[in-house]
Amino acid sequence: MFNIKKIVPLLAASLLLSACASMRADAPIASLRLIGEQRIALKQPFNGTLIGGLSGIDYDAASGDWVLESDDRSEFNPARFYRASLNYDSNGFSGVTFNSVHFFKQANGGNYPNLAHARLDRGDQVPDIETIRVDPKDGSLWYGSEGNRKVGLDPFVAHASRDGGYLATLPTPPMFKVSKEELGSRNNMSFEGLSFSADGNSLWLGMEAALYQDGPLATPEHGSVVRITQLDLAGKVLAQYAYAIEAIATAPAPGRDADNGVSEILAIDDHRLLIVERAGVENAKGQYTNHVRIYEMDVAGATDIKGLPALKGAKYVPARKRLLLDLEKIGLPRVDNLEGIAWGPRLANGRRSLVMVSDDNFNAQQVTQLLVFEVL
Repeated sequence: MFNIKKIVPLLAASLLLSACASMRADAPIASLRLIGEQRIALKQPFNGTLIGGLSGIDYDAASGDWVLESDDRSEFNPARFYRASLNYDSNGFSGVTFNSVHFFKQANGGNYPNLAHARLDRGDQVPDIETIRVDPKDGSLWYGSEGNRKVGLDPFVAHASRDGGYLATLPTPPMFKVSKEELGSRNNMSFEGLSFSADGNSLWLGMEAALYQDGPLATPEHGSVVRITQLDLAGKVLAQYAYAIEAIATAPAPGRDADNGVSEILAIDDHRLLIVERAGVENAKGQYTNHVRIYEMDVAGATDIKGLPALKGAKYVPARKRLLLDLEKIGLPRVDNLEGIAWGPRLANGRRSLVMVSDDNFNAQQVTQLLVFEVL
């Protein structure tokens, strides 16, 4: 005979867990609360390398390490990533400890060379690694490089072992290849964002800026559009969506540069992603001001554009977007070139944590900052 007094509480607990799981998956993010900031000194030495150019970050749940890659094009040291510990809780962010450094390897087993020493005729790649993710199923690494249009190198996504050893290169759509004509990826504006899907079975790949055939770059007067592509782990395109970039927040000084693009992406669930839009605006002295905003992108109801070779003049429905956070409005003394974003472990109160990192370009006028947020 069953005991109703035991069954009812168990059933209630089961329903509560189910409801909580549903809320975690589907509830919109209301806001992000800044927990704290830490900075890393310019060209801080570590195990024979210089720390800097940190443009990608991810959390390795199995080891408890944070993986941070440098976009050093093997100029200071060979292309590499670091494993580190971040000490934070809901009350504060108290420190960063670097634990190890690892060098990415090419298919031939060697380190990536810089452009001056690359043998392009022998298949060398010149690295410009902008994003990195830990495979949630086996702890291996996936990373994206922007290639080098000027010397005919295509952007690529590579699969590596936990220590950076080469495993494979992911096939990516031909539309992203560089060309001698005005087609394909622009120089230094291609594979900037990478994220595992929420179920860990596929990858989202984000372009920094528009393909030539998709339209012009963003300006202070008008926005632009980029492609966000979902691929399985063998490189098959599952879907592709258009994401509209905002116009640049302010105008540069006369004769100076400004841009706005996607610096990273991060999946929330099966149809929503966080998108980091990062603009850099140059003043008359050659110094840059960064405008960084986090948006929620929702592909539900958007047109799958994987069959459209060009977006310029085409009819399609872009993904919806919602401003989640303007980094200039949260009281930070400075907003630098934030390029990496990743989910961290849950806080003691059960809420998710979120971490961002900036790329200082090994430049004394910039800083490397790490920011920790509580997800509300």
